[in-house]
Amino acid sequence: MTMGLQFIGTFASEKLGLTKLPPYLLTFYWSLVGFLFVHQVLAPWASNRWFVRAYGGKGKMAKNNWSIHVVSQVHTVIILPLSLWCILIESPERTSDRAFGWEKNIGYVHAIACGYFLWDTLDAIINFTDLGFVIHGLVCFLIYITSFKPFVAYYGTRFLVWEASTFFLNIHWFLDKTGQTGSRAQLVNGLFLLSTFFCVRLIYGGAVSYQFFYTLLDVGDNIPLAYRLVYGVGNFVLQGLNWFWFTKMIFAIRKRFTSTDERTKLIGQNGNDVENGA
Repeated sequence: MTMGLQFIGTFASEKLGLTKLPPYLLTFYWSLVGFLFVHQVLAPWASNRWFVRAYGGKGKMAKNNWSIHVVSQVHTVIILPLSLWCILIESPERTSDRAFGWEKNIGYVHAIACGYFLWDTLDAIINFTDLGFVIHGLVCFLIYITSFKPFVAYYGTRFLVWEASTFFLNIHWFLDKTGQTGSRAQLVNGLFLLSTFFCVRLIYGGAVSYQFFYTLLDVGDNIPLAYRLVYGVGNFVLQGLNWFWFTKMIFAIRKRFTSTDERTKLIGQNGNDVENGA
């Protein structure tokens, strides 16, 4: 395995320009293996043991979707504190060069994220249900693997803080699947979900996205046109999607606390709920 990782590291560094990646390949590898283990082994075992009624009688696709949410929650619990820690202890040098700055702590956090997004992409391909999930996983993986050039790693770590809202979104989904739709627990969680999403993705995320856009403009002459287009357009698209998802979540949570007749009417008018989230 060591020789294989060395070969991949040399190829990535010399051929792909990912000069910062080789020292973190082992972290990347174990991150991918770890999320695969949670998805294939740990999530099914724990779900069969503790959620016999909600999980045990479901079909293959429903069980896989359940396991996807378990992996997502595990990733959130790991990556969020690591990202915050990385931001809190960053050096002035990294802050002064937001386009090409680097620190060793960044590498470990982004390698874990790369392992997760690669797993996410592979699962979306193997258990295909929607092209959007494939594109989302692949784009996120490419963005974080590119940070090892290094390029905009300063912002990559900050965008991982968005996962704070994913924590409550997954809980919201599990409450639905375990028969607690419209419960007090879901109401409290829904309030945390909306407030966290608004603060982290719309307010904080909007400010970071604004800074990110101007960083791209500042270094525009030093990066390929493709980078400016992909990262620039992607930045606007992601922020637009955050606002779209926020309005969908408001409707979804509101729907759960209407009367049965009103809920049926709302579902008929507005279609499917936001179950897979942002």
